[in-house]
Amino acid sequence: MKTLLYSITVFFLMVGAAFAQTPGEEKLRQALEETMSIAANATSSAALIEKVRPLVEKNMAFNVMTRRAIGPGWRSFTPEQQTQAIKLFTELSIRRYVGRFTIGEKPSVVYRTARMLGHGSMEVPTQFVYKGNRYEVVYRLDQGEGWRIADVVVEGVSFIANYRSQLDAQYQKGGVEGVLQSLKNAVENPR
Repeated sequence: MKTLLYSITVFFLMVGAAFAQTPGEEKLRQALEETMSIAANATSSAALIEKVRPLVEKNMAFNVMTRRAIGPGWRSFTPEQQTQAIKLFTELSIRRYVGRFTIGEKPSVVYRTARMLGHGSMEVPTQFVYKGNRYEVVYRLDQGEGWRIADVVVEGVSFIANYRSQLDAQYQKGGVEGVLQSLKNAVENPR
């Protein structure tokens, strides 16, 4: 009888562990749920950006994202230029990321099994469903600053890789100032 009870207990512990979320997954779920609730109740894009900005700034590693988006040229930036680039890239990223949410709607999200990518990083695949359309979105998180989003891959297109190709071209043409000007232009003239 003790052996049966022990086996049942071990089984339920194993099943529970299989469905347990890592702190990174839990943080991502909370952030997405809160962001989607804000979007569902927002009245305009400007209101949505204003309300969701603190949440996005808290949950996205913009310093890491900026450095990766700029690539090898990042080492050429002075500390002041790095700060300026992070500020501009943060503004641009918030607008682009928040722009993916539809005002007045709350999609359903299916969370798939997270994958550890290496020491201190993971991917959390998800599927968003808007009005019957399905969108595959993978969130890449880094543990460095407490499990923050370091990239978002939408339908196979990496946010960071997309910007890296653009910003690297700007760096090749105009160096650090070319990158900063490109970021300023994108912030001042949103599409």
